[in-house]
Amino acid sequence: MKALEPEVERLREDIRLNVVDFDDFNDRVVGAYNDGTAEKGLVADDQVARSVIPANTGALRDFSYIAPDIPELNSDNCVGCMDCVTQCPDTAILGKAVEPDVLDEHLGAIDDAGERESMGAQWAITNKYFKVLEKKGVGGGKFGIFIDPTKCKGCAECVDACGDHDALKMIRKDDENLGWYQRAWKFYNELPPTPDKFINERALADMMLAERSLLYVGGAGSCMGCGEATALRMMLAATGFVYGQENIGIVAATGCNTVYTSTYPYNPYAVSWTNSLFENAPADAMGVRARWDQLGWSDKKLWVIGGDGAMLDIGFQSLSRMFASGMDINVLVLDTQVYSNTGGQTSTSSFMGQEAKMSAHGKAVPGKAEHRKELSNIAMMHKDVYVAQTTCAHTNHFYKAVMEANEYPGPAIINVFTTCQPEHGVGDNMAMHQAKLAADSRTFPVFIYDPRKGSRFKERLSLTGNPQVKNDWYIHPKTKEPVDFITFARTEGRFAKHFDKEGNPSPTMEASRDERLENWQLLQELAGIVD
Repeated sequence: MKALEPEVERLREDIRLNVVDFDDFNDRVVGAYNDGTAEKGLVADDQVARSVIPANTGALRDFSYIAPDIPELNSDNCVGCMDCVTQCPDTAILGKAVEPDVLDEHLGAIDDAGERESMGAQWAITNKYFKVLEKKGVGGGKFGIFIDPTKCKGCAECVDACGDHDALKMIRKDDENLGWYQRAWKFYNELPPTPDKFINERALADMMLAERSLLYVGGAGSCMGCGEATALRMMLAATGFVYGQENIGIVAATGCNTVYTSTYPYNPYAVSWTNSLFENAPADAMGVRARWDQLGWSDKKLWVIGGDGAMLDIGFQSLSRMFASGMDINVLVLDTQVYSNTGGQTSTSSFMGQEAKMSAHGKAVPGKAEHRKELSNIAMMHKDVYVAQTTCAHTNHFYKAVMEANEYPGPAIINVFTTCQPEHGVGDNMAMHQAKLAADSRTFPVFIYDPRKGSRFKERLSLTGNPQVKNDWYIHPKTKEPVDFITFARTEGRFAKHFDKEGNPSPTMEASRDERLENWQLLQELAGIVD
C-alpha cells in the first residue's frame, strides 16, 4: 500500500480540481433551467464539456405542474407499513417517526391554530412505532407520512400500495392545498431524523426511515409510476443503509435509466455514477473495480445498472465475461421485456406473443415469435455467481437479495421485473400490482440462487416467495381458478390482440402459457421440489 500512496494523493488532487461548485451550479445552471432562460443565455462551460452533473441536483426540480392530483393521508388508518414510501418511484412520499415531546415542541412553534391542528393530524399512533415500544418500556413515537409536492407526479402508486388500509387517496390540487403541502413538507424537513430505536432492521422496509438510505432524491424525468425507478431507490436504500453514501458507485448502461437520471442538469443520485455504452457497462465496471482494488477500496460496493436489452441482448457477452472474472461486482437488471428507450421494440427478454415495435401483431405474425431467453437461468450456469430474480412488490425478498449480493464476495446479479407502463399498456399506478401478478402467474418467478448454500443445485436454489411452490399453478383462494400466464396477459395492453370479443385466448397465448409452465417446472426440478 505504501507504494500506492503517491498515486492516491494524485487521485485526490484530480478529484479536488474537478469538483463542481455545487452552489454556483445550482444558482447559475439549474436556476436558468428552472426559470426558462437556459437555452437563450447560458454559456457553455467546463462542466458541460466534461458531461458532469453534480449529485442531488434533481432535488431542485419542480414537478408540481405535472398532475392535477396529489395523495392525501388519513392518519387514522395508517399502520406504518412503509409500503407507500417504498413503492414511490420519485421519492415524493416519505415517513418519519418522532418522539411525542419533540413533535409537540415543533407543533407549538406554529402560530396559526388551524395550521397547527392540520399538521398534527399527519401523525399516527401505530402499534409498530408506538404501542409495541411503549410495552417494552423504551418509549413510543408518532409516525407521519408527508408528500413532497415538487416531486410527486400524481401516479397514485402509493395509494395502490396502501391497499386495504385506505390511509391514502388522491385529491384534486388547488392553490390552497398546494400551499399547505409545501408548508407541511418544510415542517417534515425541520424535524430531527428518525431515532435509531424506531428503525427495526428486521423490518427491512424501515430502512427508508434512515436518511443514509435516501440516496435517490427524485427529480428524475421518468414516466409517471415508472417501475424501474422504484427498483433503483430500493437498491440504493439497502446498500446505503449498510455501507453509507461514500462507499457506493454505479456504472450504468445506456437506456431509459440513464436518460431520466441525467436529463441535464438534473441528477437524482446522491452517489457517484457514470454512464457507459449500451453494450459494455460490465466491462467498464471491471476497470473501475480493478482500479478501486489497487487503491485499497475493496470494501466499496460497485453496481452495474442496465435494462434487459443492455444485459441480455447486445451486452450479454460483456456481462458473461464479468461473471467469469470472479470480480466483486453487483448487477441490477431492470427487466421491462422491451427496449423502452427506443419506443418499445422487443428484446430477447420479451414474452412470446408480445406486441411491440419490430414484432407487430398481424394476420401472418402474431407478435413476437421467439421464446423468451431467461437471463437468470443462464446466469446460474456460470460458476460461483449469486443470482436473484425478484420484484419490487416482494419487498423483503428484494431487500434480502440486495443485501446478500453486497455481502457476496464475487459477481452477483439481481434481475428485477420492472413495469413499463407505456409499453406494457397498464395504468400509471399499476407497477406493484403487475409485478406481483407476474410472480403469482409464473410469468416471472422469484428465486434466489446462492452458491454459498451448498455444493448441489437444489441446496443453492430457493423458490421461497412464490405461492404454492409445489403446484404447477397458483390457485386463487377466492375464485379457485388457476392464476397462469393467460391470467396475467389479460391485464396488459401488449397482449390485447390475442383475445377475441368473448375473451378467448389465441393459440399463441396458449403456447406462451405452456412455455411459462415449462420454465417454472424446470426451476422446481432444479430446486429439488419435484423429481
